[in-house]
Amino acid sequence: MVLDLRGISSFTDFFVICSGTSEPHLKAIAGEIEYGLNKDHGTRAVSVDGFPASQWIVLDYMQVIVHVFRQEKREFYSLEDLWGDAPRLAWEPAETSR
Repeated sequence: MVLDLRGISSFTDFFVICSGTSEPHLKAIAGEIEYGLNKDHGTRAVSVDGFPASQWIVLDYMQVIVHVFRQEKREFYSLEDLWGDAPRLAWEPAETSR
C-alpha cells in the first residue's frame, strides 16, 4: 500500500507499507527494496531501523519511508488507520528482468 502524505506530513511525502510472513521474508523484502533502488536509481536509504526479529523494518529514503511489517505487527500498529486521511495510491509493480 502507498499512502500519499504530501500536504499532511512535514517529514515525508509517501509511506509504502507492506507485509511479510516470517523473519526471513521480512529480511528478503527489505533487502530487495534496498538492492533494487540502489541498482536501478543509485539511491540508498539514509536510515534503516528495526530488524526481522522485531517484526518491523523501516527504510527511510527521506521523501519515501518504507515500512516492512510482519502481518500481525502491521495489524497492531495499523498505520493505514493512523494516517486514514491520506489518499491511497494505486500502483503496479515495474516489469523486471531479474
